[in-house]
Amino acid sequence: MNRVCLVGRLTKKPELSYTSSNKVFTRFTLAVNRIGQKDQSDFINCVAWNKSAENLTYYMDKGSRISVEGRIQTGSYTAQDGTKRYTFDVVADNIQFLESKPKEDNKTPYDYQEEPKQEDVFADFGDKVEVNDDFLD
Repeated sequence: MNRVCLVGRLTKKPELSYTSSNKVFTRFTLAVNRIGQKDQSDFINCVAWNKSAENLTYYMDKGSRISVEGRIQTGSYTAQDGTKRYTFDVVADNIQFLESKPKEDNKTPYDYQEEPKQEDVFADFGDKVEVNDDFLD
């Protein structure tokens, strides 16, 4: 069984890419903290396809906390110096956003309107008057 579950933070803002057949995807790196080892993380290369890729690039940013479920996919290629290099990616089948987009990124045109000022409409009505309400008992 080839199954992976990760929880971590994006190391940079994901960007959309397209294959030659116009399929959309994004490659991203997830920083995953090591359990029991303070201040140590593993950086896992991941790839998401189609709607998952679009949603990830639209809603998430560098530092966003997400959960990724998927499978490990290995590959290899020959580098320019002639050496064989091996790749290791997690192909994301399911991505969950564990925090919402920051408020300032979700603003609508109405959010940019200035808030009406709260004024004391009785401020210029003369001296302050104290009212004794002892008689109400």
